[in-house]
Amino acid sequence: MGLFDKLFGEFVDVIEWLEKSSNTMVYRFERYGNEIKYGAKLTVRESQVALLVNEGKAADFFEPGLYELKTSNMPIMTTLENWPHGFESPFKAEVYFFNMRRFVDLKWGTKNPIMLRDKEFGAVRLRAFGSYCVRISDPLTFLKEITGTSGHFSTQDISDQLRNLILSRFASILGESSIPVLDLAGNYDDLSDYVTARIAPEFVAFGESLFLRKLVLGIPAQASSKNLTRPLMPPAAPIRPRHLVPTQQGVGT
Repeated sequence: MGLFDKLFGEFVDVIEWLEKSSNTMVYRFERYGNEIKYGAKLTVRESQVALLVNEGKAADFFEPGLYELKTSNMPIMTTLENWPHGFESPFKAEVYFFNMRRFVDLKWGTKNPIMLRDKEFGAVRLRAFGSYCVRISDPLTFLKEITGTSGHFSTQDISDQLRNLILSRFASILGESSIPVLDLAGNYDDLSDYVTARIAPEFVAFGESLFLRKLVLGIPAQASSKNLTRPLMPPAAPIRPRHLVPTQQGVGT
């Protein structure tokens, strides 16, 4: 950065993130030398969560609202830095913003057919495709496990990893389930819930929640021509993602 950037950074005391794209999951506020004025205004908008990071250590979280950054609302930063009573000097910290809304209509699909053995039709080759949506459920876990030190992280940075995870688990789940092809053909919604329930815990480990949507299977002609809709077994339990960060903002769909 040049002299102008340095001077600009020293005098600007407003910290906020106005999202310019629809796929950004994490954004680090850029500031010269990461210096923040004592009493700077931090704006956290609906569907956002902000995190202060001090020398690589996660400090204080901020839910939607307007904050004046002082020792009274930065207890962890105050402890980490051993700030004395009456501290009012500039301080250094990284500010990460997390987009907590759902990221929808992400695509997935099998590159090659999945081989299944069906009691009625024998060996069956199935193709599957559809869409899914994810949201950050645990910002700190997501930062540690996925984002790292990246200052700008989008769905494009993780889509291949998530898609490959879905595909690998989807094939295994279908093979283990022994669900007849006719049941698969007539119960897409139940199958989506069932597969989501089996895969979702692995997403939680990354600090995310997973929702499969619009699942479609390429069913062989001899099976799809029969108009049968037997209930899928076992029934899927309602998906209730855990480890959600307690915020009051709504979740976009």
